[in-house]
Amino acid sequence: MSRIKNAFTDGKAFIAFITGGDPDLDTTERLIYAIDKAGADLIEIGIPFSDPVAEGPVIQAASERALAGGCTTDKLFDLVAKVRKTCEKPIVFMTYINPVFTYGKDKFMAKCAECGIDGIIIPDIPYEEKDELSAECKTHGIDFISLIAPTSHERITMIAKEAEGFVYCVSSMGVTGIRNEINTDISSMVQLVKQVNDIPCAVGFGISTPEQAEKMAGVSDGAIVGSAIVKLVARYGKNSIEKVSDYVKSMKEAVMRA
Repeated sequence: MSRIKNAFTDGKAFIAFITGGDPDLDTTERLIYAIDKAGADLIEIGIPFSDPVAEGPVIQAASERALAGGCTTDKLFDLVAKVRKTCEKPIVFMTYINPVFTYGKDKFMAKCAECGIDGIIIPDIPYEEKDELSAECKTHGIDFISLIAPTSHERITMIAKEAEGFVYCVSSMGVTGIRNEINTDISSMVQLVKQVNDIPCAVGFGISTPEQAEKMAGVSDGAIVGSAIVKLVARYGKNSIEKVSDYVKSMKEAVMRA
């Protein structure tokens, strides 16, 4: 069984996102260990990019800080290889197509496999263009994780049929960021997926409180949180480890109640 599938076998999964290199690579490394120990089932690392179109101001600012601090894709590959020596949890990269093309598609996926990355999320590749990367992902055993949005409707089953790893259900339209309320009918989205593919579905975009996490995990297989964690890192910087750890513990407990 792949590490990603394994993340969803023991109850509802909690997926934690951090921006790689924010505020520096040393803190990112410590955060990965802390998030793992605090009970996250899967860790998502954002590769900082100058034009992250799907991100709200919180993650955009984190990308800018990481890039200003000298974070590069190669440094993140090295970091993942290092944490892989002790971290067994699945790790996925969240990036954009431009950095992958610039790096070289095959070279990028080969490096992902070499350092221990399990999957990749690329929000600016629509389903119709996934062939741009699917061959390279398959060659190197990297799950190409699909996103479905509330507006996908008839496209959901089409996307779900070929989905790998898990399906990322986007809870709200717009960019990433904390939402006061999430009113999307997630359960209908998940049902459409499950009709064609027995694959885990996790909900992201906007979840920040244990109550929201419990509610979203109640209608899916897990919850994804990014901006709320990145906000803690922005606020506390190198001293954010304990704050993030406590937050991840509370969110994991919430999804397990679902």
